[in-house]
Amino acid sequence: MNFRQFAINNVVRNKRIYLAHFLSSTFSVMIFFTYALLLFHPDLKAGLKGSSGTVTLLANQGFVIAEIIIFIFSFLFLLYSVGSFLKTRKKEFGIFLIIGMTRKQMNRLLFMENMCIGLASIITGIGLGIIFGKLILLICGSMLAVENSLRFYFPLKSIALTAGAFLLLFVIIAMSSSLLIRKGSLIDLVKSEEKPKPEPKASRLLALLSVLLIGGGYAGVFTFVWISFSFPLLLASVVVVIAGTYFLFTQLSVYIIRALKRNPRLFFRKTNLLFLSELTYRMKDNAIMFFMVSIISASSFTGIGTMLAIADPGLSSMSNPYAFSYMNSWDTPDSERHIRQIEETLIDNQVPYVKGSYAPIGENNNGKIIKLSDYNRLAKALGYEERTLKQIDESFMTPSNLAIRKEYREQVEKGTSGGKVNLEVDNQHVPVQLSTPGTEIVIPFQYEIYLYVVTDELFNKMRPAYNEEVGMPEGFYSSRTIQFIVKDWMGTRSFAPELIKSIQDDHSEKGYYEVSALVVDWLNSKQTNGIILILSGLIGIVFFTFAASFTYFRLYADLERDEAQYRMIGKMGLSRPELRKIVTRQLLLMFFLPILVAVIHSSVAFVALQQLVDFSVFGYSLRIFLVFASMQILYFALVRWRYLRHMYSKLV
Repeated sequence: MNFRQFAINNVVRNKRIYLAHFLSSTFSVMIFFTYALLLFHPDLKAGLKGSSGTVTLLANQGFVIAEIIIFIFSFLFLLYSVGSFLKTRKKEFGIFLIIGMTRKQMNRLLFMENMCIGLASIITGIGLGIIFGKLILLICGSMLAVENSLRFYFPLKSIALTAGAFLLLFVIIAMSSSLLIRKGSLIDLVKSEEKPKPEPKASRLLALLSVLLIGGGYAGVFTFVWISFSFPLLLASVVVVIAGTYFLFTQLSVYIIRALKRNPRLFFRKTNLLFLSELTYRMKDNAIMFFMVSIISASSFTGIGTMLAIADPGLSSMSNPYAFSYMNSWDTPDSERHIRQIEETLIDNQVPYVKGSYAPIGENNNGKIIKLSDYNRLAKALGYEERTLKQIDESFMTPSNLAIRKEYREQVEKGTSGGKVNLEVDNQHVPVQLSTPGTEIVIPFQYEIYLYVVTDELFNKMRPAYNEEVGMPEGFYSSRTIQFIVKDWMGTRSFAPELIKSIQDDHSEKGYYEVSALVVDWLNSKQTNGIILILSGLIGIVFFTFAASFTYFRLYADLERDEAQYRMIGKMGLSRPELRKIVTRQLLLMFFLPILVAVIHSSVAFVALQQLVDFSVFGYSLRIFLVFASMQILYFALVRWRYLRHMYSKLV
C-alpha cells in the first residue's frame, strides 16, 4: 500500500465523520454552480424581455456578489469543519508520530485527504448542478416571470468558473489544515481526549441583560412603526436584538440550566440528572453556533417572506388597479392619438375594458379635488358601490395610496371621520362638510396628497377660479388622467410592453404626458424582487445547510466521549428507552432552539411590517416558517436515527 492509498483509506475509514463535510461541500459547489449558471445565462446577460435596464444590472451584479459571498462563507465553513474533524483525530495523529511518521509526511497526508474530498465534492456538485439545471432554470424562470422560462444551455463557462474557484479553495484549505494541529506536543495529541472540561458558568447580570436587550429591541422596532420613522432607531433596535440573542445563548441558557440543576426534586428525577448535566456543556460549547444560526435564519425568513409578499400581483393591483393610465398636461392631437392607440390595441387583442377619466383641480393646502361623477364612473368599473352627496357643500376624501387608505379605514372603524374643512382654490374659500371617506378605491397620484370628491355642481363653480390661478382659459384643464380598467390585466402582458414603448418613444407632443401599464410595472417589480429572492433564497439555504452541518459536526466531534459515557452508564442499568429519551431531548433543544428564536425574531419583524403595509404578509411568513421547519424536522429525524443506532450498538 503506497502513501496515496493510505490517505484514501483514511478518508474511507472515517466516512461517518467526513460524510457531513463531503455533503455540505458538494452542496456549496452545487449552489455556486447554480449562480454561475444564471450569471452566464444568455437571457439574463442580454436582459429579460419587458424588463428595465435596472433589472438586468441587478441580475448581473447580484449574481457576481452572490458568488463572492458563497465563496467566502464556503471557505470559512470548510475551514471550521476541517478544524472540527482534526480535533477528533488528534489521538490518531499522535499515534502516527509515535510509530515514526514525520511532520512533513503528516502534512502531506492531510493535504491528500482534503484534496481527495475536495475533488469528489467538485465533481459531484457540478454533476448534480447539470442534472438539475433544467429544473433550476424552470423555477428561476417562474420567479422572474419569464413567459417561456429560461432556456437550457450547456454551461461551459459555469463549469470552468466553479471548478477553478473551488479547486483553489480546497488547495488553500488543504495547505492550511496542517497549521491547525501544529501546536501542541506529542503527549498533548495522544491525551487530547482525556482533558476534562471545566463546568460552564454564567453571569446573572448578563442573563438578565439578554432579556432586556431583546425586549428593548422589539420595543424600538414598534416605536419606529407607530411613532417615529427614524432609520437610525430601527438599525439600533436590530443591533440591540442581535446583542441580546448572543447573551441569550452564551449566558441566559446556561444560567437557566444551572438554576434547574439547583432544584433537587427536578434534577434527581429519573434521567434529568444525565440530561441536564450533559445539556449544560452542549449549550455552552454550541452557543456561538446557535447565535449565528438564529440571526442568519431570522434574516433569511424575514427577507424571503417580504420578497414573496412584494412580488404578489395582488399588491400591484391594490396600489394601482388600472391596467393602463395616461396623464397629459392638456389636450392635443397627439394625446388623443395616444389614447386611441391604447383603445385600438385592446380591441385588436379582444380585451374588454372600461374607460374612466378625471381632471383634478389643485387645492391650496396640498390637495386635489375631483368631481363625483368621475369618481362613480371608476367605482362602477372596479365593482364598488357608487357614492351620493345630498348637499352641494358635502364632500368626502378618497385615498391616493395604500397608506392613506389604511388610515381612512382606521378612521371609519374608530368613528373619527367627518367634520368641516375649508377648500381653498385661488382666493376662494369653500367650506364643505366631510362625510365617511371612501376606503376602497385608490386614485393614485405621484405624491401623498389629500384627495377630495365634491359634487359636480360645486366642482364646476370652483373650476373657473382654478383656471384663472394657473393661467388657463375657461374650458381647459392643467391635467387630465385617463384610466383603462381591465378585469384580467395579467392578460395584457403579451402586448403591453410594446404599446408603452411605442407611446413613450413618440416625442412629438408639445405638452407633458405620462403613460404606464400595470402589468409592466408588476413585471419590473416581479423581476427585481425575483432576482433578490433568488439571491437571498439560495444564500439562505446555503447558510441553513452550513448551520445544520455545524450541529452535525459538534454532535459527532463528541461521539467517542459520548460512547464511553453511555457505555459506562449502561453497565449501571441505563436502558434503551431511557437513552432514547435523553438523546431526543438534547437533540430537540440543539436543533430547534435556534430556529425557535429565529421564528420569534422574524414574527416580530412581520408584525411590524404588517403595520406599514395594506396587504397581508401572514400567509407568506407562515409558508416560509413551514418550509424551513419541515427541512429541520427531516434533518433532526435522520441525525437522531443515525446517532441512536450507533449508541445502541455500544450500549451493553
